[in-house]
Amino acid sequence: MARAYNFSAGPAALPLEVLQDAQKDLVDYKGTGMSVMEMSHRGKDYDAIHQEAIATFKELCGLNDDWSVCFIQGGASMQFGMIPMNFLGNGRRSLRSCTRRQRSRRGPAGGRRRRTHRA
Repeated sequence: MARAYNFSAGPAALPLEVLQDAQKDLVDYKGTGMSVMEMSHRGKDYDAIHQEAIATFKELCGLNDDWSVCFIQGGASMQFGMIPMNFLGNGRRSLRSCTRRQRSRRGPAGGRRRRTHRA
């Protein structure tokens, strides 16, 4: 089978071995009788996967236990809402910014959805 290369933004091409390993576990994850996608996020099997992912991430980034890791969904557009929230603190409930180009105009909209931003 010829493999295609993905050079676009987003998911990258994965080695065939990784995909085949995931394929094997897709139907029956390590003998649990179910796929990871079918597991409860509160169950012990999924929790073991989650904790291993956190430990691996910390190891790769050189982080000790003073750091917490939070996996959140969303892409670059989600950051338009997250960045303003990072500037809020010490009792601040809103912030102001200016917009100059199309990309920066998307940011205030994300902040307004969270009632944290006034342009």
